[in-house]
Amino acid sequence: MERACRPGVARRPTSFPLVLLLLPLAGSSLLAGCGRREPDPLASVTVEPAANRAPADQPASRAAEATPEPFTPPPLEALDRDAKWIDRPVRDGLALLRDEQAKETSLASVPEALALDNTSPEANAKILSALGRLPEPGQADADARIDRHVTGDLGSTNPIMISTSAEFDILGLTGFGLFSFDRRLEPFATSDTVASWQTSADGLLDKVVLRDDLVWSDGRPITAHDVAFTYRVIMDPRVPVPAVRSGTDQLRWVHAYDDRTIVFFHKEPLATNVWNVNFPVLPRHVYADTWENDPTLKDSPEHVQLEQRPVSGGPYEIVERQRGQQIVLRRRDSWSQVGGRQVREPPFFREIRFRIIEDPNTTLLALKSGEIDEMVLLPEQWTTQTKGRDFSERNTKVTAPEWVSFHFGWNIDTPFFADRRVRRAMTYAFDHDAMLDKLCYGLYEPATGPFHEASWMAPQKRLGPSKQDLDKAEALLDEAGWTDHDNDGVRDKQIDGRLVPFEFTMLVSQQPLRVAICTLLKENLDQIGVRMNVRPTESTVLQQLTQDKKFQAYHGGWGAGTDPDTSENIWATNAGRNYVGYSNPEVDRLFAEGRRERDRAKRAEKYARIQEILQDDQPYTWLYWRNSFYGFSKGLRGYVFSPRGPYHYSPGFGSLWMPGQE
Repeated sequence: MERACRPGVARRPTSFPLVLLLLPLAGSSLLAGCGRREPDPLASVTVEPAANRAPADQPASRAAEATPEPFTPPPLEALDRDAKWIDRPVRDGLALLRDEQAKETSLASVPEALALDNTSPEANAKILSALGRLPEPGQADADARIDRHVTGDLGSTNPIMISTSAEFDILGLTGFGLFSFDRRLEPFATSDTVASWQTSADGLLDKVVLRDDLVWSDGRPITAHDVAFTYRVIMDPRVPVPAVRSGTDQLRWVHAYDDRTIVFFHKEPLATNVWNVNFPVLPRHVYADTWENDPTLKDSPEHVQLEQRPVSGGPYEIVERQRGQQIVLRRRDSWSQVGGRQVREPPFFREIRFRIIEDPNTTLLALKSGEIDEMVLLPEQWTTQTKGRDFSERNTKVTAPEWVSFHFGWNIDTPFFADRRVRRAMTYAFDHDAMLDKLCYGLYEPATGPFHEASWMAPQKRLGPSKQDLDKAEALLDEAGWTDHDNDGVRDKQIDGRLVPFEFTMLVSQQPLRVAICTLLKENLDQIGVRMNVRPTESTVLQQLTQDKKFQAYHGGWGAGTDPDTSENIWATNAGRNYVGYSNPEVDRLFAEGRRERDRAKRAEKYARIQEILQDDQPYTWLYWRNSFYGFSKGLRGYVFSPRGPYHYSPGFGSLWMPGQE
């Protein structure tokens, strides 16, 4: 599954959890940026703490934990007297990037970079250096439109419902948020929306003062009361927001003292509190009278209407939505101009059209013909389909490391995969080398767990990549009782008094590479007497089936979160996006200890141990890390990459622009 982060302000992303990549990874985001709530399992990449789900998805006791206990906030005067406030950074992501680039030496001129074929690391570096720079004053076309690509439609336009990378990409531009992080995943409050941010010396309080020039797209002011209201909606267990509730559930309370002053009260002084305060914000005046009667936020007539034309708090608003085809955003003047004066720098694009195309071959044709301006390239496309003049006439391509992993997920609540030996057998049965070398053209590195080898939380001792060993796979299946009792060539087992054949279905999005990987596993399993049916599925359906746990196995990916604690959402017992039903008390304990440990080196040891346990238990068969491989129109400039790709950080997409004249 590919998952995403949480939504953020258009150019200054917020920090969200993992993004689920059930859909094809289309740059996730996972939001202008994500840190705590991240993109969706089977669909799109995006990556993204323990999240609670609605009562239908989890035990009642877990849902009850999500409901905040009654709390009476102390007077603000008392807090200001006793808190010993420490100033925290309030920054402009675009200005930070501009300052960094001012210290860099360009490796090539723009004409030189545009003439290059990206056939080497040196050429790649020159293209990124020359075409990744921000514009000089007056250089960008203020009326430009960009045609972006997403692989799946939105499940919802409501920012707190965000889960997949497509939702992060789009809702990150329309949603309102207070926090973001840079390309090194270091957090800050965004100066577009925040005047000041302070943390108490004991780590139990965060105080944010909003700017006084913030308005929703309907003209109503954005206030601290919107933030406090949204917290209460998110924490209602009836509201189905597992991604955004992740981390928010670690807060004790959120209180608005006036229109501009909001205080976040933490349960504990956690290392992750800096991410827990980061959630998308709803307009209270729009939802105050509707959400309790319809906590789904999408079934009532009022919410159905809002789905089509939501009220925006970000730099863009949705002006057109054709389901399954396209979503059009337009820059809103009331973001940058308030009361007749410019208060924020307007985004570089007047209009953004998101074209929804699931088939990657159709997508590449659209890029070559100029119908879209960017796309994620698959290994075969990068290697064999982007070398000719039909590509290079209009486009260029670039690559960079990205922390996006793919896997097979095994539903432990089924009789097939409840036994760890069976899950390990699946990993041994798969021909990992054939996948990497033949299907992925040698472009991807093998994955051995949820934390990328280059991240600070990965094990110091690198875990060896998985290798096919059919003898071990068969021995493990024999030990688990799956043998061919009736000599029909298919393994089976006595379960509840009947002989059950080992035959299951793998769900996968309708992407050729993903289907090919699943087909390879099917062929491998045929060799050891296990039948697997490959079921390609439309991405939104796949996402829903996974969330509802109506599957036996699935193929998907996750985009990394800004903090390793975001993955507790996936691995803790009964966690909101623990779709495979995994439970290990030691993993639960280590996650709890990790968020309480303030020393990063000591935290890293705990997450490294989690990765080792997961590798041993194999709730997933980890497959590969998918680097960023993008095709961009030659008219685009300003793309800069992070471990979350070119979009899901600050400024992320906000740094892209088109020149007026060259």
